[in-house]
Amino acid sequence: PYCSASPVTDGERVIVSHASAGLVCYDMKGKELWRRDLGPQRHIWGGAASPVIYKDLCILNHGPGPSTFLVALDKSNGTEKWRHNESGGHSGEKKEGEENKWIGSWTTPILIKAQGKEQLIMSYPGRVVAFDPMKGKELWTCHGLNPLVYTSPLYSNGIVVAMGGYSGTALATRVGIKGDVTSTHRLWTRPKEKQRIGSGVIHDGHIYILNEPGIAQCINVQTGKVIWEERLRGEGARGGSWSSTVLADGKVYAINQSAETFVLNASPKFELLATNPLSEMTQSSMAASNGEIFIRTYKHLWCISNSD
Repeated sequence: PYCSASPVTDGERVIVSHASAGLVCYDMKGKELWRRDLGPQRHIWGGAASPVIYKDLCILNHGPGPSTFLVALDKSNGTEKWRHNESGGHSGEKKEGEENKWIGSWTTPILIKAQGKEQLIMSYPGRVVAFDPMKGKELWTCHGLNPLVYTSPLYSNGIVVAMGGYSGTALATRVGIKGDVTSTHRLWTRPKEKQRIGSGVIHDGHIYILNEPGIAQCINVQTGKVIWEERLRGEGARGGSWSSTVLADGKVYAINQSAETFVLNASPKFELLATNPLSEMTQSSMAASNGEIFIRTYKHLWCISNSD
């Protein structure tokens, strides 16, 4: 649907992407402040990238579709500040008037601080790339991803991890300074992985992720070695997952399509602490704030808390 992307807020405004229907900004009372049409975003699997707020900018990966670009707008009025056009990284055959379904990035970029500067990290077909978030200038890139990318990059202690989808590749690279760092900074690649749609998290040198088939993994960040791999089995009919994992208080929260939340110890030793079912369909990721967890299912918005 055209509301797959999550909204973003800075406490003064809420900005949401509706793909071809545009980027819309509201105040905290729901009044529309501005709207920006960025053009059609046609793809057989729709759009999903969420907007990101950085200082006075709202940054969005607009794609995949007839044109794929990373754009930064003034968050107060929607004026465009910079744009990066991405060719896609791979060529492929497509029918006339039909977007190639085997190429595309649905990545929501992340912001990191490394090498003494803030960087915007983005995963594209074929590569992961860092930009100057204020100017949109490309800083460095590392190649090795496959043509379909769904997850957001991960970052910890100078290392960026990028994961492709559709049983594609995964890679880790040290943060670069300038240009193509594939041969000098790339630490590892895993050429064929399980299908991944939701993003993982990093804690104490290990990646934790729930893959689309419902298989959770713990992976060493430095080496790419899988430490453990377990299928999370709940009572629901849909054991797969399109959702990103959440890290809080040393625990990993992972939810499947039947809205069963699995609480794992964030440890290189597998330990399932709890399973909490809601018995509803969901494709969304959980959000945590001030001791509360918010879950959007197909029928409800849930808030779960320890407090009365």
